[in-house]
Amino acid sequence: MITINSVNDFVLTDDQLVIKWIEFVIHHENKELGEIDYVFCGDDFLLEMNIKTLKHNTLTDIISFDYTIQDIISGDIYISTDRVDDNTTHFNTGFMDELHRVMIHGIMHYCGYKDKSPEEKNIMRAKEDYYLSLRTF
Repeated sequence: MITINSVNDFVLTDDQLVIKWIEFVIHHENKELGEIDYVFCGDDFLLEMNIKTLKHNTLTDIISFDYTIQDIISGDIYISTDRVDDNTTHFNTGFMDELHRVMIHGIMHYCGYKDKSPEEKNIMRAKEDYYLSLRTF
């Protein structure tokens, strides 16, 4: 089950289509859907979480807590809509495209993909691009 919540005023439009797309991605990666909770928030909320849980005093667009067991994908994904909005300028993309990229980025981590080395980042970006290209909404 995928749930979508906000602790700010952001409302995800077409949430059911987004959920179906994420479910498709998980199954396409030969994984099973467990429980995934997306929480949309602002910079202040995510910065506080980053400091408290990861001891990082930096802004970030996403923090994910992976509860995946074997091939059953589960976790909590916190996304700063402020950072996503800021990223649109940096990456020259629209808000919803960038939001979907960040949402699927968290799923890719749960599927076992990393992004620490340049090679891993290239693989992760290619996966994100591929799944973004398959959206039908």
